Amino acid sequence: MLRSIIPSLALIFQCTVSTAQAVSGVQSVPEAHKISTARIVKTTRGYIKGIEEQGIFVFKGIPYASAARFKAPTPRPAWKDTLSCTEFGPVAPQWDGKVVGEEDCLQLNLYTSGVKGKKPVVVWVHGGGMTGGTGKWMNGHAFADHDSIITITINYRLGALGFLYMGDVPGYETAPNNAVLDLVASLQWIRENIAAFGGDPDRVTVMGESAGAKLSSVLLVAPAAKGKYQQLVLESGGVNCIRDTATAQAIRKRLMDTLGIRDPNEFLRLPVNDIIAAQAKVLKGASGTNYFGPMADNKVVYGDAYNWLKKHPLKNVRVLLGSNKAEALLFMNIDRRLYHPDVQVLRDWFGKNGDLVKMPADTAGIMQMLSRIMYQLHTYRLANVLGAQKANVWLYSFEQTSQGKPATHGQELGYIWGSKQPLENPGLEQVIHRDWVNFIKGKNLWTKYDGRKLGMIYGEPTREERIAGWEDVSFPAMGFLLD
Repeated sequence: MLRSIIPSLALIFQCTVSTAQAVSGVQSVPEAHKISTARIVKTTRGYIKGIEEQGIFVFKGIPYASAARFKAPTPRPAWKDTLSCTEFGPVAPQWDGKVVGEEDCLQLNLYTSGVKGKKPVVVWVHGGGMTGGTGKWMNGHAFADHDSIITITINYRLGALGFLYMGDVPGYETAPNNAVLDLVASLQWIRENIAAFGGDPDRVTVMGESAGAKLSSVLLVAPAAKGKYQQLVLESGGVNCIRDTATAQAIRKRLMDTLGIRDPNEFLRLPVNDIIAAQAKVLKGASGTNYFGPMADNKVVYGDAYNWLKKHPLKNVRVLLGSNKAEALLFMNIDRRLYHPDVQVLRDWFGKNGDLVKMPADTAGIMQMLSRIMYQLHTYRLANVLGAQKANVWLYSFEQTSQGKPATHGQELGYIWGSKQPLENPGLEQVIHRDWVNFIKGKNLWTKYDGRKLGMIYGEPTREERIAGWEDVSFPAMGFLLD
């Protein structure tokens, strides 16, 4: 793994981040490929300067909004001089063995093969358990260099700074959904500015994996996002990340108890390092990555999401979504208790919902059950709701083995974005990347999902057929529940 971080982040963060970095060689570009030619573009807030890199124009660390602590993002003040956007900006505050990052982190990185034309746009929303990660760790060259797709990777606020309940503090009611509003603000910036970079504001695809897919899925039930995107790609994640108020309040209490404070107003005055360090203690282990997420306040985010979507059919939005065959294998190897989960382990992972889980006795059955509860169930539920509306929905299952083991969480990234490390099935990389390019460009894929559970199975061989789904109506729509 590329980063030495606490187990609470390792669950999703290390898998998706290290895969993304190994996939794309993200952080650095070999000197031989760097070109000093600058490119200046006028945005609504002022001129920015990028660089030419590997034959395309790249703008790094573009500020798309301003963020005061626990406040909704606001438009960035205009600047007079040309702003240099040639280096990546700071990551959102997070734990990396120590506290790293800065609160002024709402920046994006933009890769374009030319500033003329009306190219489709893909916006990458990184994973990391809602508590870690950054947009700069995914290489935008993967889609921008040869596919004529403008690629944008974003930062958004994480953990307590992006999702903390502050509803009892006047003026901070949006706090549990500020990360959602950050994503919406980035889409608003794109809508206002992308034409200057050669992009089409009416051909925007939001794509995320793991926590990034979960956050992206919330756009479906966030009224402020309407009209700011046209397509979604949800890789291992759905609307099960939305919390109720009681759960959000319970998580805040754990954080306050760890900090030794009683008044939530103290969060406004505490050093950011204290908040993030306490957050790391609260998360404890791998299961802690389930703690933070958007909250259904029926203003910024509506819930229950499935019922909302049934009453408000999706119009003019295309969705590609799926999961991996053995999602839970990664988590089982990080939290070895999951190989023999008892009541306490299941409560650590799913809160009160853990009491509903009837776990098989064998390892294969445990892995299958956990994979279903963590990701597959929620993917199928969302596909069923959208498919019943005759929406433009395509379902997939990633099932390519790796070193004799079934496909686990995050392993599809190397096939979608390209990998610098050898892949078990190199031909599959071309197939998947081509399908994702075609979707981003607005083309139809295999048979649309209509409730018959037809989808594409990526493996050996790749084929379209019925995907083995699972539906347990007794398991709540909200994945993690506290009281």
